[in-house]
Amino acid sequence: MIRKQDALDYHSMGKPGKVEVTPTKPCLTQRDLSLAYTPGVADPCLEIEKNPEDAYKYTAKGNLVAVITNGTAVLGLGKIGALAGKPVMEGKGVLFKKFANVDVFDIELDTRDADEIIKTCQLLEPTFGGINLEDIAAPDCFYIEETLKETMRIPVFHDDQHGTAIISGAALLNAAELVDKDLDKMRVVYNGAGAAGIACAAFYIELGINPENMLLCDSKGVIYEGREDMDPFHPRYNKYKARFARKTDCRTLDDAMKDADVFCGVSVKDTVTKDMVKSMAKDPIIFAMANPDPEITYPDAVDVRKDVIMATGRSDFPNQVNNVLGFPFIFRGALDVRATAINEPMKVAAAYALANLAKQDVPDSVCRAYGVANFTFGPEYIIPKPFDPRVLLWEAPAVAKAAVETGVALIPYEDFDQYRDSLESHFGASHTIMRKVIYKAKAEPKKIVFPEGTEDKILRAAQIIVDEGIGTPIILGPKESIEKRVSELGLDLKSAEIVDNFHYPKLEEYKLEFLRLRQRHGITPTAAEKFMHQRNYFGMMMVHMGDADCLVAGVSQNYPETIRPALQIVRTKKGNRLCCGVYMMVFPNRVVFFADTTVNVDNDAPEDLAEIAISAAEVAKSMDIEPKIAMLSFSNFGSVKHKESAKVRKAVEIVKGRYPDLIIDGEMQADTAVDRLIQEENYSFCELGGEANILIFPDMQSGNIAYKLVGKLGGATAIGPILKGISKPVHVLQRGCSVDDIVNIASIAVVDAQSNAE
Repeated sequence: MIRKQDALDYHSMGKPGKVEVTPTKPCLTQRDLSLAYTPGVADPCLEIEKNPEDAYKYTAKGNLVAVITNGTAVLGLGKIGALAGKPVMEGKGVLFKKFANVDVFDIELDTRDADEIIKTCQLLEPTFGGINLEDIAAPDCFYIEETLKETMRIPVFHDDQHGTAIISGAALLNAAELVDKDLDKMRVVYNGAGAAGIACAAFYIELGINPENMLLCDSKGVIYEGREDMDPFHPRYNKYKARFARKTDCRTLDDAMKDADVFCGVSVKDTVTKDMVKSMAKDPIIFAMANPDPEITYPDAVDVRKDVIMATGRSDFPNQVNNVLGFPFIFRGALDVRATAINEPMKVAAAYALANLAKQDVPDSVCRAYGVANFTFGPEYIIPKPFDPRVLLWEAPAVAKAAVETGVALIPYEDFDQYRDSLESHFGASHTIMRKVIYKAKAEPKKIVFPEGTEDKILRAAQIIVDEGIGTPIILGPKESIEKRVSELGLDLKSAEIVDNFHYPKLEEYKLEFLRLRQRHGITPTAAEKFMHQRNYFGMMMVHMGDADCLVAGVSQNYPETIRPALQIVRTKKGNRLCCGVYMMVFPNRVVFFADTTVNVDNDAPEDLAEIAISAAEVAKSMDIEPKIAMLSFSNFGSVKHKESAKVRKAVEIVKGRYPDLIIDGEMQADTAVDRLIQEENYSFCELGGEANILIFPDMQSGNIAYKLVGKLGGATAIGPILKGISKPVHVLQRGCSVDDIVNIASIAVVDAQSNAE
């Protein structure tokens, strides 16, 4: 519950409002200022004068949208005026920026003259890459948008009309699929004949609804042929409503709802009764989208019809129709191909993209944001959640592609997979790095065994691994129960392997090999059989015997339970004394590897530290990052004489002796390792030549503490642990990790397996 004072405090605290302008170029020196303004601006100005298209090259125009209103139809507040509507427009700008990285200037026009709004927008065309019309009352909004689309060469979009239509249209596509009804045979009733209602009616026709099967209602009832105000000479004639006048005996909403398949409401609360819902056809679809309170509440609707599929504008009911699922991503796609308009095929593409995304597995991060275990495509989940980051990757490319195919794109993309990848940069450095790893994995997929095959997270991760082409999951566990759970989760894992270790054809061979490996460690034939009934041990044997290329486990068990069988069966690399755990810490502008963070409690020998450093360097190289290793201590290059600092210094010598080409130095303090200025001012001899990207901690305690503190307080994303030093790729997950974490570690395991095969 948001109290009035909470909202007022939020908007007034600190700097008033919600937005500010931030420079994108350095302005620290006199030279910077001269480049930013005079005389530096002269050259780009002259280039733009010669070629106006260069404005997209030298200015922010290509990523700048104007949110324009006159405040005549604000959110649920009505005709409150331009100035009172400014907080809403600022909020719109925040959503543009946060969801799709589109910059916005909000412009509030103190006029109710539609032609003045049109003229103002036309005069602003040199400034903006697109215009989002907002909260302008009907019928002026139709006239304004139509005129601007005809006269301007940048995208113009009235979100109050098309946003609701597109999002609810996506919901309609999926709801129709779930109830197995053909769009062209469905009877649809609309209540509310303003901007959103008329736009929904028009857009549903684009999706396949038969215009003859539609009835539109306003505050006076059904809009029918012969109604007094449908006469073009009537003073209240509205040509936009008249388009939907039908020959019918229905006069009230109650009449219209009888045997209707779909109700689409963008009107006011409490206009639909339980009796109306009862009168609808089998498997009714109800979109009660009045803001802030729906035409009928979700509890009331499901109370009388258990077969109803329902969406509202509220986040506390299933299937929220939220316009933030549309406008940021539609403009993102349009701006990126420099579209001259947002046309109907682009809107249809957006709806289908959202509908298709709702059928995909939902990331744990989204589920956590809404406080649920998971979302599954069905009556209570027919459209994606507003905070699902994948909407950007599905909707913007679909819109951009439609713009290209319909000829309104001035800089068309040819490779939309590449465009989709470029959009991922908006998610931050960690996402970009992992996409590179996933691409490497996809180049040569491997078999990945998952001992915890009965875990939902493992099954969901396996689906992503299959869909992405990262590898072939081998899922261990009772086949019948796993297949049942796969079906319940709505997954398709036909291309994965489900292996019941109790009935595996090579089970006897595995027992004998395990006995051979461990017979001098107290293992008897009977014990060997028992161990092969444990999926962790069985999975390790699959890797050891070459029936799987790598193993990923640990989502439901303690770290030692996974690493112990790895050390007993797969063992460390030939010549290695130990294995170690490496975390990749991803900051907005750099990546730093921390080791050892998870395996070796004490590294008493310098040889141990040297091995850890070499293993961490291998991880960095696998990510195409040139290693720069700092061996950490409480001492800087002998500033303190102590056996611990001497141990670190000796480890540096060992690494240099074995790998003279590796960039490594130490012992050094942590701030020295990551600060170029400290090195230049005090230790010019330091061989790092700048910031280290690999930090080797003197013991696990310090490494573990450091990575967790940096992750929580420093804002870094931790990817790992990445287990190195094992002869074949085995990676241990952290308990409670997300599906994305599992996919990331599986991708790293596949890349490791590729290196092992070389």
